[in-house]
Amino acid sequence: MLLTEIEFHDASTLKEASEWLGRYAPDARLMAGGTDLLVDLKTSRYGTSHVVSINRIASLRGLTTTNGSLRIGALTTATDLLNSTVIWERFPGIRDAVKDLAVLQIRNMATIGGNLAGAVPSGDLPPILIALNASVNLWSVSGEREVPLEDFFTGPRQTVRRHDEILTEIRVPNPPARFGAAYVPFALREANGCAVASVAASLLLDEKAIIREARVCLGAVAPIPKLAKAVSTVLVGKIADQATFGRAAEEARQSSVPISDVRGSADYRRNLIAVLTRRALDSARKRALGGAQ
Repeated sequence: MLLTEIEFHDASTLKEASEWLGRYAPDARLMAGGTDLLVDLKTSRYGTSHVVSINRIASLRGLTTTNGSLRIGALTTATDLLNSTVIWERFPGIRDAVKDLAVLQIRNMATIGGNLAGAVPSGDLPPILIALNASVNLWSVSGEREVPLEDFFTGPRQTVRRHDEILTEIRVPNPPARFGAAYVPFALREANGCAVASVAASLLLDEKAIIREARVCLGAVAPIPKLAKAVSTVLVGKIADQATFGRAAEEARQSSVPISDVRGSADYRRNLIAVLTRRALDSARKRALGGAQ
């Protein structure tokens, strides 16, 4: 597996990167950690003549909490998230998604922005971030815009990002009191395996454990991460108990539209979704009530 001849552009500012992307579009690719891009180029999943690296743009790294939300810079790595006290204390659902993400060497390199921009249907981070009502910031020389993550994906490996735009950060609202979220995947091996199916869930409860808000996102069972709004309808206004979760699980099973492939049949994935939905909702409930993180 050898790379074809490529012109490499090492941007030191967002302006440089955006200008290069616009100049060579559509024959240019952004590189952050490179863990997906280099493999895709070597295996000829797609070709390109220009690679624009944003690795030297320091402002794209790190986590900060401002204006009621968590900001995750696009170049922040999976390891950075795992080492973050904020993630451990306030966003355990994100920790669920990155703790078994690939292997240590990949977690040290793989960036959160790259994970989202790659738009792989079985990706671990998109479902939980959608359940947390996250958005992404897209920057170009012509301006910037904020896009809800649930509207970001348009198909397998396709997003609304324009050729000259750079995903600069992910914004996640700070969780209120009595809020809990969880991510539960199923893969054929513990690490470095794509999810066969996954479910992320978030719940906001009142003092009597009645569900006031709910978001459930299904992964690896549709062309894009699927925000199952019908499942939320089943949940909101009901007490957060196993009977309610059972009805929600059945609705989630019916909402999924998986394919059959080497990792599992469509029927197998639909049944998995029901099981994973119950588990994600139960974990989210426990966290909302102050239970184990």
